[in-house]
Amino acid sequence: MRIAVEGCMHGELDNVYATLLHLQEVEKVKIDLLLCCGDFQAVRNEKDLDSLNCPQHYKSMKSFWKYYSGEKVAPFPTIFIGGNHEASNYLWELYYGGWVAPNIYFLGFAGVIKFGNIRIGGLSGIYKEYDYHKGHFEKLPYDKKDVRTVYHIREYDVHKLMQVEEPIDIFLSHDWPLGITNHGNLKDLLRDKPYFEEEIRKGILGNKPSAELLDGLRPSYWFAGHLHCKFAALVQHGEDGLITKFLALDKCVPGRKFLQIVEVESGPGPYELHYDEEWLAITKKFNCVLPLTVQRANLSGATLDMQECRQFVRDKLQARGAKPFDFVKTVPCHDPSALVANSSFSGHCRNPQTVGFFQFLELEYLLDDKSRQVAVSPASFTSKVAGSFDCVSEDIPIDDVNDEEELKADEM
Repeated sequence: MRIAVEGCMHGELDNVYATLLHLQEVEKVKIDLLLCCGDFQAVRNEKDLDSLNCPQHYKSMKSFWKYYSGEKVAPFPTIFIGGNHEASNYLWELYYGGWVAPNIYFLGFAGVIKFGNIRIGGLSGIYKEYDYHKGHFEKLPYDKKDVRTVYHIREYDVHKLMQVEEPIDIFLSHDWPLGITNHGNLKDLLRDKPYFEEEIRKGILGNKPSAELLDGLRPSYWFAGHLHCKFAALVQHGEDGLITKFLALDKCVPGRKFLQIVEVESGPGPYELHYDEEWLAITKKFNCVLPLTVQRANLSGATLDMQECRQFVRDKLQARGAKPFDFVKTVPCHDPSALVANSSFSGHCRNPQTVGFFQFLELEYLLDDKSRQVAVSPASFTSKVAGSFDCVSEDIPIDDVNDEEELKADEM
């Protein structure tokens, strides 16, 4: 299986897909899958920009809306995790994972999915110690504080991933596992990013929970983004143990190292996306203790027997099939021909994919305050795209800023 890996998307889907299509044509190869390591920016309309944490002058529609509307279709199956610059309101609708657009799948705040026979796991967001032990307390519409914390990773999601026992082939994170710089060419890294030196010396460059996941899951590959540079490392787990190939990539900017093609051993195609049985069993077991306040999750309260959960999921998958629920639009899409932007509901929408997922696992829906619930049906919205609107071209430079200043902004 030939997999393209991209660092930080920053909404530049048109550019990334065009680059890969050109590569396919020139190299006479077929790319089976695209993986993105965060800052995807699945912005559907102007209202979604309110939930995107970044300086105001970087808030723009970019190109995802064209894939959401159906004007364009992703030419490659695409799987991504969230970073710290996301339309967090939309990703919360799909907390457990789901299609954000046809052929583009969000792995969830934490998740494991199968593509063919390859198991892909991931953890969205970045690590901040002061929020790590809290629950997902942020409520829509996000205020100025919540929009800067909603993407901070939580102990609950990491704990669920730590329950995975079966081998993981590929793992995605946005920021890097703490200590990963000890396993690669540190000299070259510091020549490219000299302002990393102090954090590395203090032992704070990276994500401590991700380091624990790296040690516990021991995936064959680990891909990351966030720090806007390319960095490779080999992590050996114990003497003569398994090896994890780590690779971090840059953001989509001309001349930067934001893409890498990796060939992974797999079964014969064609390849399809399927739910992962073990992960669904973990989700069923721990859903009852999903923390939605600032209080720490009561993980000991998850008392369901794992083997019983596993058998329940196996029976369900055999009866229904393992394909994820179909994509459904939940808000109007950006219309470039409109004089006034659509003003859509700013609270929580119950995405039909997530509702179906809960019903499938026979779980209670916990992601919203029922008093503020808005139900959405597949026919609720229609696309209003008038012709093609190419908002990104080679003539328009992709926004870039001084990396040191940008990383300070990323500390939010």
